[in-house]
Amino acid sequence: MKKIAVVLAGNGVYDGSEIHEATLTLLAIARKGAQYQCFAPNVDQAHVVNHLTGEEMPEKRNVLVEAARIARGDIKPLSEYKAKDFDAIVFPGGFGAAKNLCTFAFDGENCTVNPDVEKAVRETVTAEKPIGALCISPVILAKVLGDVKVTIGQDEGTLQSIEKMGGVHEITSHGQIVTDKKYKVVTTPCYMLEASIDQIADGAENVVGKILEMA
Repeated sequence: MKKIAVVLAGNGVYDGSEIHEATLTLLAIARKGAQYQCFAPNVDQAHVVNHLTGEEMPEKRNVLVEAARIARGDIKPLSEYKAKDFDAIVFPGGFGAAKNLCTFAFDGENCTVNPDVEKAVRETVTAEKPIGALCISPVILAKVLGDVKVTIGQDEGTLQSIEKMGGVHEITSHGQIVTDKKYKVVTTPCYMLEASIDQIADGAENVVGKILEMA
């Protein structure tokens, strides 16, 4: 049975992993007969957002601890990830991917990437194993890999930043995927577009299906 690592960035669209994208990715993996193991970096969130009001809250939360809510406690620090133990790795989206896994939300193309995230990406590429990325998370791959072909949908500002980091962007719509054969990277836009939950499910299923095919 193939095994996929899923990297979470917290819990909740505004300061962590987008819960629909994360959960539907896990569901797609299970429905396609594979196993998953969740990971997250053991670091503080960039900030905490009240998801009812959209306002920042005066408190600190840990990315790994918050992501454990989605993983039902079955989660490991990303520092423990080893590409040799998995057939592929997937990064769901949500602002946490651009705030906690990297600083793209604050710094754009001048962002930095969490060391454990960068190590996981590079190790997976070196092992010639597939990487999936949903929503905003392809910006991480553009920053780490440079000349990688990805999609975040149609957002002009974000695609320009991807190209400034050396990436190649393809415009896509709901559920569509873009595959970079050189790096074995598969991406889909999800909530970077005005999407419904069933369209998110389509994107997650298509990414998971393609990386399992490539694994």
